[in-house]
Amino acid sequence: MLGSMREESDAAKTVLVVDDNQVLLGVLGVALGAAGYVVETATDGTAGFHKALDLEPSIVLLDVVLPGMSGIEVASELRRRAFRAPILMMTGRGAVPDRVSGLDAGADDYLVKPFDNEELLARIKALIRRSRMRAEDTLLRVANLTLDPLTRDVARDGQRIALTQTQYAVLEYLMRNAGRQVTRDMIVDHVWRKRSADPDTTIVDVYVNYLREKIDARRRPKLLHTVRGVGYVLEERRSRRRRGAGKQ
Repeated sequence: MLGSMREESDAAKTVLVVDDNQVLLGVLGVALGAAGYVVETATDGTAGFHKALDLEPSIVLLDVVLPGMSGIEVASELRRRAFRAPILMMTGRGAVPDRVSGLDAGADDYLVKPFDNEELLARIKALIRRSRMRAEDTLLRVANLTLDPLTRDVARDGQRIALTQTQYAVLEYLMRNAGRQVTRDMIVDHVWRKRSADPDTTIVDVYVNYLREKIDARRRPKLLHTVRGVGYVLEERRSRRRRGAGKQ
């Protein structure tokens, strides 16, 4: 059951195919569509590069030889922009140096044309699954609050929360120390240590109040707690049963 659910989740993903061969685009569009994927296409490297950034697809199938930017250039520039989705290079070139160039540019896998559609679908599934596992490994989570250190996205109950750079730095430190009491001095040392002059520790209270308004206000459970005489702790606290509750 779990395996089938994962397959359905994979099939709902978007695939961006960048290739200047219209016949191949048509064939892949039919094969990928039949497998349940949403298919987007581009016929030159520059258009493919911009579509990848705009659409944020689950995977990019990228030809090496393209008009405009080459596939190698597209992969390299996408990775420079912190593009995280897997990239599968497609090419008629099977020489080792060509494969190495693609992988060095940031590709996750390499498929030499002509290839079997079943093999392509298997590679796509494996790459998307591996990508999702990597993303889950890096995600910081406390209750229904999540923080992605790679994209710097913060969300509560799936709703995105906009933070300033300093607010983000304070929250990331608290989330990396979730359940641990941290002092104001510890937060100052971590967040402001590279500044020209360390601020007074009272500024921590100011930023904690900013964070409370953004992550805790009108939300349950409350996650950011003051520890009297110590500092702060970020954690989900289970409410205690009222004395005598549940007695017959």
